[in-house]
Formats: sequence, structure tokens, C-alpha cells
Amino acid sequence: MMGASAYLSIGARRLLCMTLATLQAGCAVGPDFVRPAAPDVAGYTSEAPVDATLAADGKAQRFHAGQAVPEQWWRLFSSPQLDSIVGQAVANSPTIEAAEATLRQSQDNLRAGYGVFFPQVEADLARTRERSAPALQGSTQPGSIFNVATAGGSIGYVLDIFGGQRRSVEGLQAQSDEQRQVARAAYLALTANVVDTAIARATYATEVRETEKLIALETEQLTATEAQVKAGTAAYSSVLGIRGLIAGNRATLAALRQKLDQSTHLLAVLAGTPPANAKLPDIELDAIILPADLPLTLPSELVRQRPDILAAEERLHQASANIGVATAAMFPSLTLSGTFGNAGPSFGNLGERFWSVAPSVTVPIFRGGSLWYERKAAIDAYQAAQANYRATVLTAFGQVADSLKALEHDAESLQALAEALRDAQQSLQLLNASYLGGMTPYLDVLTVDVQFQQVQIAYFSALAQRQQDIVALFAALGGGWNEAGRVSSASSAGSAK
Repeated sequence: MMGASAYLSIGARRLLCMTLATLQAGCAVGPDFVRPAAPDVAGYTSEAPVDATLAADGKAQRFHAGQAVPEQWWRLFSSPQLDSIVGQAVANSPTIEAAEATLRQSQDNLRAGYGVFFPQVEADLARTRERSAPALQGSTQPGSIFNVATAGGSIGYVLDIFGGQRRSVEGLQAQSDEQRQVARAAYLALTANVVDTAIARATYATEVRETEKLIALETEQLTATEAQVKAGTAAYSSVLGIRGLIAGNRATLAALRQKLDQSTHLLAVLAGTPPANAKLPDIELDAIILPADLPLTLPSELVRQRPDILAAEERLHQASANIGVATAAMFPSLTLSGTFGNAGPSFGNLGERFWSVAPSVTVPIFRGGSLWYERKAAIDAYQAAQANYRATVLTAFGQVADSLKALEHDAESLQALAEALRDAQQSLQLLNASYLGGMTPYLDVLTVDVQFQQVQIAYFSALAQRQQDIVALFAALGGGWNEAGRVSSASSAGSAK
């Protein structure tokens, strides 16, 4: 079979070259996408930004405006066990695996979309055996049986003069970029949930131990009070009151143990392991170090970093490209096609050459207003995407503001509890000394010891809340600027021109 150019006349080849040149000179209709400008705000809250929190229990946290969040921000807690759990989750999470697969799918769809910029060439081999019927053409000659074999091909090219195809590929590129940000968001959500759950699990374990100590003290207090009742020096109502406290704390202990089990199971699931097979390291609450220096992304940088904002931006980009696609559909479409080949009675005797060149133009004249309103619908979708983008930015700013204020209030609460804890401890020490000197009943010592344990439980809870609010801040800031974990890059898919 001979090449395609052998069957094209000089005039046809000139027409093809002129048409391709026209295509290169064509412009894409519809708006060229311009990413939204960063909001003109200097901070996240209405108050003047603070450089540091209150020094709660001797530990203040300093905010460094403009400093980038580390890629592996959880390492700021200085816990090797925590790092191990996060690494296990990133390696085994089906959520991350699904996000990566969807990202690869969007990249392959983009690569497939680029095929429209190339000629579509097909080869064809056919062999038929026919019987003619000359009577169908009004002839009186008898019919005959004959064989026809053809070997040829066809070539077609859509002349994208008005850029409809280019806008379609631009939309595919935006979809791929959006999915890359969705994968980043899945990675950020996973790591934040793992760290938050690990802190909660360590807190519940600590509170379970402290509540058990509290119940033991109250049981000892109950024994001493019952002895006083028998001696006639205390009312029986005191026994009933302590029994009520013990029962209430036992109920609290059961609830804490349930939360400890739930957090352990959730952490196993986040780590990609069935709870029955999970081997999670135990983390002590006091082994999770409070980060003293906290990076704080500027608002103008947040919109270029946080994955959900960038995903909303890419959806806006898709909506912009769709306007171009709908606009191009209102203009004429041009297609250049041709066929060529040889024919004969058999594949061994293909003596007859054939070819054809068929440029065609399709001009939409009347379609009941459908093309017009399809373009209007695309514009409406773009306006909706604009509003959704602004809503995403506002939500992000609100979450950062909430986290910043939470850390300030956490420091205030923790400082008050630290003072209460020191007072309770000092009171307990004084009563112990008085008891050893024979000046204070042991029941008074037990009462103050119970108060000390209660304050200590509240202190641990406040400490955990402070750490979890740090996690919330890092998540609100979008995690690290660089993509972490196994999330792929869409850059290899190219960009639409």
C-alpha cells in the first residue's frame, strides 16, 4: 500500500497546508483564565496580631508570621512514636491510595485529550464477494458474481480555529490540577486525624490512670468515714455522699475506657490496619512536647497553599474553560478528511487506485436557542464557582482565626489550672505534714488528695486540648507547602496551550 501523500494532488496538499496554517493563527474564544487575587487582608482576626501566647505553666508559644509550615509538621511534637504512627498511616492508608489512583486517572484523561490536536489516521482492509443486479439500474443485462478487495486508509483532522478543542483540553488540565489538590487535602486530613487521635488516645490513657487513683483514694476515704460513723463521730450521710462520688467516678471511668478503646480502634483504621491486628506504640501524654515556635502563614500566602482553596481555584478554571467550549460551539466547525487506497479482485491484485479529499464546514444556523443558553449556563456555572471559591477562602480564614484564638485561650485555661494544681499540691503537702505531727485527721488529708487528683485530671485535659488546637492550626494553614507523602505530581501531563 502506498503512502497517503501519493494519492493527494498538489492542490489538495496546498489546501491542507493552508488550513493547518489557518489553525495555527486561530484564536480560542472565551475568557482566558486569570487566577483570583489574594484577599487584601493583613491578619486573620479583628484584633492586632499577638507575637506569643501567655506563658502557661512556664511555656509560652511564639507565632512567626510569614514562616512556612514544615512539610512534616508533626515532627515539631518531638515524639518518635508519633512519627512512626504517621509514617505507617501514610504508607498503608486506602484513602491515600484511592486519591493517588484518581489523580493518575485524571492525568491519563488529560493525555488522552491531547489526541485531538493530531490527525486521526486509520487503516482499512476489506474483501467482499458480491452479486450485482443490473435491473436495479434499469438494465436488462444479466447479473454477475465478483470479488472486491480494498486496502486503504483514511485521515481526518478537526480544524480548531475557534479554540473549542483547546478549551476542552484546558478544562482537562484544570481537572487534573484539581485532583492533585484533592490528593493533597486527603494527605493533610489523614496526617492531622492521626496526630489528633494519637493525642486523644494518650490523654484518655492518662485520665484512666488518674481516675483509678481517684477512686482508690475515695474508697480509702469511704473506709475511714465508715469507721467514724461506727464510732459515732460522723453522720451516715457522709458515707452516702462518698459512695455517690465513687459511683459517679466509676461511671466516668467506664466512659473513659470506652473512649480509649475507640481512639485505639480509630488510630488502627487510620493506619490502614484492622484493629485486631494493630500494633500501635503507646504514647505518654507528657512525652508529646509542646512546640514553642509556631509558623504562621500570611493570608496572601494561604490562598496559594491550602489544598481545598487551590482545588476550588481549579474548579473555577474548569468553569472558565467551559465558557470557551460553549462559545466555540456557536461558530462554524471545519474538518478536513481524506481516503486513499487500492482496490482489485484480490489482495494480490490491487491494481486500481482511489482517493478523495473532503474538507467540510458545519455552520450552526438555528437550534432553537440551545447553543445560546448553553453558553449562558456555562457563564452561570462560572459565577457559581466564583462564589464557592470565595466561600472556601472565608471558611479557611475563619478556621485559622479560630485556631489562633483557641491557642490564646488554651494558654489562659492551662495557666489557671497549673496554679490550681500547685495550690492543691502545696495544700496536700502541708496537710500531710500536719497529719504526721498528729494535728490533722487523716480524713482531711484524703479529702485534699481527692481534690488534687481532680485538678490534675482537668490539667491533663487542658494540656491535650492545647496540643490538639496546634494540630488544628497546622491543618487550617494547609500543612507544609511542599507536597508530602506519596502524592504524585501532575506536571508530567503537560499543560494546555
